[in-house]
Amino acid sequence: MMTAAEFSPEQVRARAHCTADAAGGLTFDVVRPGRDEERWGAGLLLCRRTPGFGGAAEEVRLPLVPTAAGVLRAALPSTMTLTEGVWNAYFTAGDGGRVRLLPGTHDLRSLVDRVPRSGRTWLGVRIPYTTQRGNLALRAWQRWPHVEVADPLVADGALALRGRLYGAELGERARLEVVPRGRRRALATAGARADGVGFLAVLPLAGLRPPPGDGYELWLRPAPDALRIRVARILDDVADKQHRMRHPAVSLADGRHRARLGYTGANDLLLRVEEERPAR
Repeated sequence: MMTAAEFSPEQVRARAHCTADAAGGLTFDVVRPGRDEERWGAGLLLCRRTPGFGGAAEEVRLPLVPTAAGVLRAALPSTMTLTEGVWNAYFTAGDGGRVRLLPGTHDLRSLVDRVPRSGRTWLGVRIPYTTQRGNLALRAWQRWPHVEVADPLVADGALALRGRLYGAELGERARLEVVPRGRRRALATAGARADGVGFLAVLPLAGLRPPPGDGYELWLRPAPDALRIRVARILDDVADKQHRMRHPAVSLADGRHRARLGYTGANDLLLRVEEERPAR
């Protein structure tokens, strides 16, 4: 339960402007109108609640340092790991109280079409966004290896999927696997071949039918004896593709089904096969 200090009127209007660097680090400039004095005990608190009822909170505190009148700055370096999930952002004055931060103006241009540097051993992605209640939050991913999809396309009865594999080698017998969501066994596969710096897989859709769950997951298996890797799109500045990036439904050749690409809440690629709606 929040304390009275969390609702202090002097803190309510704290707002954070976020700037991303090319490596994936974030800088937060917290502006507190009417509060010009230096606050060396202040901090920016990131809080992630673990899944499940009564899950414990995971917290990361970043010190805030005065940089100008009424402006405090915190840094989240790209070398700091954050557990995958949603992290709520708070301002804390150092007295034990906290208040949710409001989002400011974000400069995330360096995240667009980001290419992770070679030689790394893990991939961390953090994208700030505005929640439905108007507060600041971060969507974090931590994956390795990783498959980043480029521009998937459903056309001519097939799914053409281009992507790039990080942290593993694409073998000659690599394949794309289509798995009903929440299941383990693949219902369809297609070979994946090298295509420039990435790969290309073309999957015929004629044999797919609407699954019992919510669509099909897409996985890349780099080699027959390798673990499969979920296909996702996280190397940009869009935290919630599930609601912001929608692909049109494409009718299949049988005239009874249509296919549509989409994303999960974690920005994993999803393929939906649906019954064709009768014309009115």
